[in-house]
Amino acid sequence: MNSTSAPPPSAAIAVQGLRKRYGATAALDGMSFDVEAGTVTGFVGPNGAGKSTTMRVILGLDAPDEGRALIGGVPYGRLRRPLSHVGALLDAAALQPGRSARNHLLWLAHSQGLGARRVDEVVEQSGLGAAIGRKAGGYSLGMRQRLGIAAAMLGDPPALLLDEPFNGLDPEGIVWIRGYLKALAAEGRAVLVSSHLMSELEGCADHLVVVGRGRVIADTPVAELIARSSGGRVVLRTVARAEAATALAGVGGTVAVTGPDTLTVDGVGSAEVVRVLNAGGVPFSEISAHRASLEEAYMDLTRDSVEFRAAQSGEVA
Repeated sequence: MNSTSAPPPSAAIAVQGLRKRYGATAALDGMSFDVEAGTVTGFVGPNGAGKSTTMRVILGLDAPDEGRALIGGVPYGRLRRPLSHVGALLDAAALQPGRSARNHLLWLAHSQGLGARRVDEVVEQSGLGAAIGRKAGGYSLGMRQRLGIAAAMLGDPPALLLDEPFNGLDPEGIVWIRGYLKALAAEGRAVLVSSHLMSELEGCADHLVVVGRGRVIADTPVAELIARSSGGRVVLRTVARAEAATALAGVGGTVAVTGPDTLTVDGVGSAEVVRVLNAGGVPFSEISAHRASLEEAYMDLTRDSVEFRAAQSGEVA
């Protein structure tokens, strides 16, 4: 996509050909992708791959050397009452610690022409409850994340940008935020969530933008990525691992031990595995198609990527 084309109608956020240097370091090197309405898009890659810089450019906090970022077809700087167009959580610690959490939200709401009723609504949605009257400086990181999400939702925006929102959340909080993000997307919102851990996005991301060294490595639906990584692999559970491995290798299968009584088999379909084992008198208790986790799919995708390996090694700030 070139830097002068218009975003597609479904793109609530459009990133087009962004380039950004800090001295000799190229933080962004032609970053381009769209975030569509009605989806949770995971924005993933190693630390230093350009995720936070991209979000700062989208929100007008950093100016790109080239390219542009649009929200609903408009640069952030031209949005009137921007919280009604896009909500963001970039840093959960960005608050006045001596102010109560409720007053923090009221201050933001008043800046956008919103009243106390809207503050009460986002407090309920974010699960802050009775803690809303406490000073924000005494909040745990997980509670600050909830407060930041409440602030992002004040303007009831159609687009959201969240940078590492899972940090500091306990297991209950992670389950809550996954469900909340899915519900927001189901309402037709575009949700961009940056992370460097796939386990955080498992079960909530619809789409994945994988970046490394300041550029996009892959831009793909999660379901397609997992299906591609799962391939035709078969999971086999047997107490006779050695006999099963020998029999399946004899018909061209590639067998790997994945547990005390579990093998994975590539190159041989489920029906053929059953036939070979039965013919050889090898006992088994389970044969099933393997479904890759998002983390497995991510690692398969990035294993041979030069850009990804360079970003992991710290070549990009």
